[in-house]
Amino acid sequence: MTGTADTAVAPVVVVGIGADGWDGLPPASRAEVERAEVLMGSARQLDLVPAGVAAQRVPWPSPLTEALPGLVAEHAGRAVVVLASGDPMLSGIGTTLTRLLGAERVRVLPAPSSVSLACARLGWAVEDTEVVTLVGRPIELLHPHVQPGRRLLVLGSDGETPAQVARLLAERGYGQSLVTVLGGLGGPDEEVRTGTAATWSQPAPALVVTAVECRAERGTMPLPTTPGLPDGAYESDGQLTKAEVRAVTLSRLAAVPGQLLWDVGAGAGSIGIEWMRAHPTCRAVAVEASAERAERIARNAARLGVPYLRVVHGHAPDVLARLGAPDAVFVGGGLTTPLLVETCWDALPVGGRMVANAVTVESEAVLARWHAEVGGDLVRVEVSRAEPVGSFTGWKPAMPVTIWSVTRW
Repeated sequence: MTGTADTAVAPVVVVGIGADGWDGLPPASRAEVERAEVLMGSARQLDLVPAGVAAQRVPWPSPLTEALPGLVAEHAGRAVVVLASGDPMLSGIGTTLTRLLGAERVRVLPAPSSVSLACARLGWAVEDTEVVTLVGRPIELLHPHVQPGRRLLVLGSDGETPAQVARLLAERGYGQSLVTVLGGLGGPDEEVRTGTAATWSQPAPALVVTAVECRAERGTMPLPTTPGLPDGAYESDGQLTKAEVRAVTLSRLAAVPGQLLWDVGAGAGSIGIEWMRAHPTCRAVAVEASAERAERIARNAARLGVPYLRVVHGHAPDVLARLGAPDAVFVGGGLTTPLLVETCWDALPVGGRMVANAVTVESEAVLARWHAEVGGDLVRVEVSRAEPVGSFTGWKPAMPVTIWSVTRW
């Protein structure tokens, strides 16, 4: 009998290696490196392996992400071992390879992560410490995590990260925050430097973790991730969903991790921004017809910690066809535009939510018609603020806002 046997493709083995190098590797990790035919990693990581290991050494090219698929294909069929710093699945090459090849073709042997080592040095409980990854990402992503009393571990791409973190903290009114820079964790040259954000001027080694104990200065207004940030947190020309109405609107939109929101007629971008602040994986597209407002939305998004908010300058519904399918839609303006509500409604999947706000009689009529046709909730929110009336205080009402919210089933 003749036949063809399937030969299983050997997995790529990813070995975590710490700053203590070869001596710190456990026996199983050493054995994998010694069996390797091809050894990939940064030049620094490759230098940690003794010269007696006979594998072909392939340093990472730059840029790595673009070159990686071809590099893996070039050495297919050989025993490939990839070296990574610490835990390869913590902002590391292990995650990248798993996404590229699938979990069944990647075997990971982690070393202690920089997070575990930093918490061990500081005496911090890992589960009570927030980890913020800025590796290859903008510093503005730190903003939502800066809250009074929080402990943060910030992972950066290089030794510039501590100074960037300190500058951001000082500008936010957290200049008294304690900053601790831990370099070369686990290695013979491990070092720890401590100071405050406002006075930070120390140089830092390339491989660092920045630890922060957030301390707000007197008078600093916290910016929580719950809906309804103060109106003053936004740069605006007046086209801004006010804080109280914004909180109600976002509660109806019900931000879910990983989901996408269309913020149509975005104004200052507050709905999309606070949707994204609800969870790091929430995504949003802000659609705005005014070029000036679109630029303002981008500035607001960066300043409030969601620089990945996508801002689309154009008229709805014309531009909506080129956006990704939404999980939720908010219409804050332009309700009387022909086919706008129809286009948004048709784009929603089963279980998708739609919320629209109206302040004019004409816009209210549109919402009333849709409410009669597809259901949902129709409510009116009226807010009054206390203001001086001579030597006394009286209530000044704002324009009432009608809110229609519906889930598509």
